[in-house]
Amino acid sequence: MKKTRTGLLVAAALWVVPAVAWGQHKAEPDKSGDAQAGSADEGAAAEGADKGGGDKGAEGSDIPGGDEVPGTGEPLPGGAGLGDICQIDPQACPHLDMAKEAKKPLHEQIYAMQQLYVLRARRFEINPYWSFTLNDQFVSHPAPGIALNYYITNVLAIGANFNYYAPFNNDSKFNADLRRAARVAVPLTEYSWGAAGNFTYVPAMGKFAGFGDFIFHYDAYVVGGVGALSTRPVPIIDPDNRNFSYKTNLAFNAGIGLRIFFNRWFAGVLEVRDYIFNDKLENLSIPTTVKEQQDSANWYGDSKLTNNVQAQIGISIFLPFSFEYRLPK
Repeated sequence: MKKTRTGLLVAAALWVVPAVAWGQHKAEPDKSGDAQAGSADEGAAAEGADKGGGDKGAEGSDIPGGDEVPGTGEPLPGGAGLGDICQIDPQACPHLDMAKEAKKPLHEQIYAMQQLYVLRARRFEINPYWSFTLNDQFVSHPAPGIALNYYITNVLAIGANFNYYAPFNNDSKFNADLRRAARVAVPLTEYSWGAAGNFTYVPAMGKFAGFGDFIFHYDAYVVGGVGALSTRPVPIIDPDNRNFSYKTNLAFNAGIGLRIFFNRWFAGVLEVRDYIFNDKLENLSIPTTVKEQQDSANWYGDSKLTNNVQAQIGISIFLPFSFEYRLPK
């Protein structure tokens, strides 16, 4: 029994000794050798500086960095240095006199704003559109029209527009029902044509994102001018005797518009414009005698300052289609 216990103690001792050896601390490196190596590297660097090669890479090259990654002292990947460029292709190797280059004057220009998507200056705009009345519930005056503009500057244009109303005037069914049922008539006017000379000013322009992937450029403008509008009353009070002719009236106009560009020469246009003129209305009273009824001097009643507010939806085409900037981007 004692021999058995002795054998177990010996085996345990033999197992513990290697385990203790495994748990020993790692030997620290010899710092004296590193110090000697560091001093040797510093001496080599000083020797290179004395020979005038400290600021150059490969032989004959003005490219800094040599064969080492700057600031690390490690070789470049693949063992290739910047100086190899001059060895492979001498034409690609820069040869600059830095002293002369530093004395050259600088003429750099920095443009703080991006170039405009569309330049309007010295371009013509052709704007066909369709218009319809917004503020008259008794009669509507839809009309096709066209506007022509020439941009003197990028924001200022002169031009003219023309509307053709004659075959499109529309008396509402409500008026006929009211006249028959209540014997009440509202004086109405129909238009033949209108023309005006205009000035256009573009105070705002920008862009917005649409449909996720598209950028649309737009501009907002104001327009105003003076021209003529041909009108006549609709004979509803005494249609048996009265037959009005068209008369030309002086008309002023003012409006605002929005253009959305699909490319540099084509855009969609939405505009609201008010045509202001003095309109002659039909006389609401009927003379008692036939002779007076047939006298055209008795057909007209009061004059009224009229606002024909109409919306215009159309397109714009700019000519020429392309343009060039005078200054580089």
